[in-house]
Amino acid sequence: MLRHVDEELKELHKDILMLAVSVQEAISKSIESLKNRDKDLAQEVIDSDGKIDELELAIDEKCIDLIARYQPMAGDLRYITTGLKINAELERIADIAVDIAQRSLELMQKPLLKPLVDIPRLSEIAREMVRDSIDAFIKKDAQLARRVALADADADRLRNLVQDELVDEYMARDSKTAERAVALLLIARYLERICDHTTNIAEDVVYMVEAKVVKHHPEELQ
Repeated sequence: MLRHVDEELKELHKDILMLAVSVQEAISKSIESLKNRDKDLAQEVIDSDGKIDELELAIDEKCIDLIARYQPMAGDLRYITTGLKINAELERIADIAVDIAQRSLELMQKPLLKPLVDIPRLSEIAREMVRDSIDAFIKKDAQLARRVALADADADRLRNLVQDELVDEYMARDSKTAERAVALLLIARYLERICDHTTNIAEDVVYMVEAKVVKHHPEELQ
């Protein structure tokens, strides 16, 4: 027998998926604006943040309303509270995409420092982690969530590679490159932070599915 709460949980599911798609688009567009020096695309990311904020607030209210009206227990309660946490993480990721777009606009005013190779690779890891973490939530797939959390180490290594190159090969050799190098370094750090937020989502999914806390316990991810 279908419960009333089941239909509302399906709507919550759809809303979170819609928010995740919007956030992935914001990440993609922010990096494309950097690669193609596209001012309009960067501005589009900045302008879209208001709509993402509105959706985040709507999901927040829906989760709280579901808890208040149905007083769910066990699995349903973990699903809704995980939805609340994921909602907040996605909104923070969207804010970071705006930060990237703003740095992209700054860099457009100056000559290109170097060909962009590792930063687009890092952005691809970030987008894949966002996509897979949401898939894990939707499918209640704890093993996929674990793989997402473990992928964060790859993002950290690539961010460090970008940082070492910008500091050692550019800033240390020519102080005139510092401003552009710092902007690129910030973008790499922003992308690494997106991966950190996505890891939080993955860890919450593991808790939702297995009622097992893996946050701060990396050995539990194996």
